[in-house]
Amino acid sequence: MNLTTVEKALDIILSNSENFGIEEVSFLNSRGRVLKEDIVADRDFPPFNRVSMDGIAIQSEAFFKGVRTFDIEGIQAAGNPQLQLQSNHNCLEAMTGAVLPKNTDAVIPYEQVEINNGTVTVGVESIKKFQNIHKKGLDRKQGTLLIHKDTVISSAEIGVLATVGKSTIKVAKQPKVIIVSTGNELVEVSETPKEHQIRRSNVYTLVSLLERLNIKAETAHILDDKELLEQRIKSFLDDYDVLLFSGAVSKGKYDFIPEVLDNLGVNKLFHRVQQRPGKPFWFGKKNTTTIFAFPGNPVSTFVGCLKYFYPWFQKSVGISFINKEQAVLSDDFYFKPQLTYFLQVKLTQKEGTLMATPISGRGSGDLANLIDADAFLELPADRTNFTKGEVFPLINYR
Repeated sequence: MNLTTVEKALDIILSNSENFGIEEVSFLNSRGRVLKEDIVADRDFPPFNRVSMDGIAIQSEAFFKGVRTFDIEGIQAAGNPQLQLQSNHNCLEAMTGAVLPKNTDAVIPYEQVEINNGTVTVGVESIKKFQNIHKKGLDRKQGTLLIHKDTVISSAEIGVLATVGKSTIKVAKQPKVIIVSTGNELVEVSETPKEHQIRRSNVYTLVSLLERLNIKAETAHILDDKELLEQRIKSFLDDYDVLLFSGAVSKGKYDFIPEVLDNLGVNKLFHRVQQRPGKPFWFGKKNTTTIFAFPGNPVSTFVGCLKYFYPWFQKSVGISFINKEQAVLSDDFYFKPQLTYFLQVKLTQKEGTLMATPISGRGSGDLANLIDADAFLELPADRTNFTKGEVFPLINYR
């Protein structure tokens, strides 16, 4: 059977992205979501000439004419309406964040003055007009584009959303996802496995990987029964945008998933990829429902989600999915099969260069080995010898 190359598999997956629509959410619940509207300044930033240091506000012309003592007329506090200086030979105390009083154009810090009985004596011989004043509109003018559509919202964006009064915002809807494990050998995490059983782990690895994308996935487990699989998966195809399978896609006697999906009218787009780990990977669609069926070995599932599901999701919600991360191979490495190899590596910085050191594991079933590594280095299929110092694409999961 011909294998689909990694490049072709990813191309097919990306050409089958989906638009899940738009919803409005509270700005406080939007971190990690993808913005679907441009955010503009509803007024100047800052919206007034803002005092940027505690001190006295004066009319600089008086200082330039030699005045060094000023009587205090009052206090301009932050959040209070704007006061007006009545005499150019007087001053107003002004607090950080306050609007600059009318008829003043300079703020002298408290550290540079002495105050006695309501009179201020200035202890410096030079000042600048508009010193210690954050001018109105200096940061952004009203109507300026502040946040572009298709931005992934971080804490910085949330602060700006609050500043412009966007209590609710439009974001890309998240897909409705279910993660399905199969197999009679799997038991729940809370159970004590018998000698021939293991706990379900792949499902929860995928749940965690999807949570990084702010996707709250549901989970299900189905025994190795063809009729039961067909019945349950039929309902999943109707109810979910994405089905993620872990296991039952290879050539074993109980690997029923490809056959069941075919019976249910799912369009297989490819099965078996020229890679290790994860060669039996299956991908297809039925209407707008997308199916990723990863092999059951833990490392295969892990790297498959990062390499294929992540870019598919990112394209679907309108953000960049091009992985530009690279690292330098720290040691010579040999891999004979003509397969793209996702090499587990430990990352270190050496003189500003990101170095990738191979971590030896015990195959794609060695889940614990993921703890010792930080990333996968993607080695091309057309070579067997990889030399220390060469640079390769990196899939970082830390």
